[in-house]
Parts: sequence; structure tokens; C-alpha cells
Amino acid sequence: MTTKLILASAAAAAALWSSTAFAADAVSEPPAPPPVATDTAPPAFSWAGGYAGIHGGYSWLNGDFSGGGSETFDGGRFGGFGGWNFDVGNNVILGLEGDVNYDWNKKNFVSGVDFGSEFSGSARGRVGYALDRTLIYAAGGWTATRAGFSGAVDDKATLNGWTIGAGVDYAVTDKIFVRGEYRYNDFGSKTISGVNTDLDQHVINVGVGVKF
Repeated sequence: MTTKLILASAAAAAALWSSTAFAADAVSEPPAPPPVATDTAPPAFSWAGGYAGIHGGYSWLNGDFSGGGSETFDGGRFGGFGGWNFDVGNNVILGLEGDVNYDWNKKNFVSGVDFGSEFSGSARGRVGYALDRTLIYAAGGWTATRAGFSGAVDDKATLNGWTIGAGVDYAVTDKIFVRGEYRYNDFGSKTISGVNTDLDQHVINVGVGVKF
């Protein structure tokens, strides 16, 4: 009887010691470290910075002439543009842009004499609203064109005026964007070969540009 009591006491003591040791190990074991994040969100697209590109399209040049009525001189055009965008926050983009173009819109004015414009250019301010990779903008400023008569009478002049328009730029990659744009150009008036000439122009441009 005494032997059984001793053995039972020993077994109970061993069980108690084992439970205490297990509890101590459980308390002292450090918690597992949190999982390390391996994916990071891509940086937001930005329109800020410089850019340059080429564009082409079609123009409708309207001329009012003293003693000669009105004529329309339509044709294709090609040119280049460049500028700089400033991100001022809240998706608002401000910028400055310049362009140089050549218009093929010469037309017979009177027998043996053609009229049309050739080189044109502008310097414009822009304000836009960015929707991620889409930039909707309006622009306006100064514009000029070289226009006049050729053939039996060869006389040209530079006319200065103002321009206003709107367009959409869309970034197809982080560096390359495409553009569609409408512009109205009022070149004012000037006397050319004794004829008072007043010119204005509607333009549709499509282009591709590169962000720096």
C-alpha cells in the first residue's frame, strides 16, 4: 500500500512539473513577426515637366479683302510643339507651350495670282485638369502667320493676332502621349499689295509627344 502511494505521488508530481514547464515555455516564446509586404503601389502618373512633339491636321483659312469680297483657303498642315507643365495640386495643370507650323492652303485669287498662308506659330498659356493619364486642357495666347500673294504679284506680310482652343492629351506610356486639339486663330488685318487683308483660321490638329 505504501509503495502504491509513493508511486502515485511521484506520477502526480511528474505531471505537475511537465505542465508547469510547458506553460513557462509558452509564455516565454516570442510572438511570430508580422508578414513582410512584398507588393508596393505604383507611383501616381504625373504630367509635370517638359515635353515636345509633332502634329499634323487640317486648317480652314478665311480671308476678307477690301474690294475683293471673302475667300476660303483650306489645306493640310504640319508642325512641331513643345512646352512645360506645372502641377499645382488638386489635379490642376498649368503650362506654357509654343508651336511652329506650315500650312498648305494656297488658292487662286485672281487670274495669275495665288493667295495663301505658309508659316505660322504661337505662344500660349494652358490650364488643364488631369484624370490620371488623361489631360483635358484649354489654351490661348499670341499667334502669327506669314501670308500673301504669289505669282504675277509676289508680296507677303506677317500678321499678328490671338489664338484660343482646347484639346485632350492621353499618355499611352509614362513617356509618350497622343493629342487631339481644336484651335481658332485670329490673325488680324494688314494691307498687302494695296489690299486690306483680314485673316482668321480654324484648325484641327492630331499629334504625338514625348515627356522629358
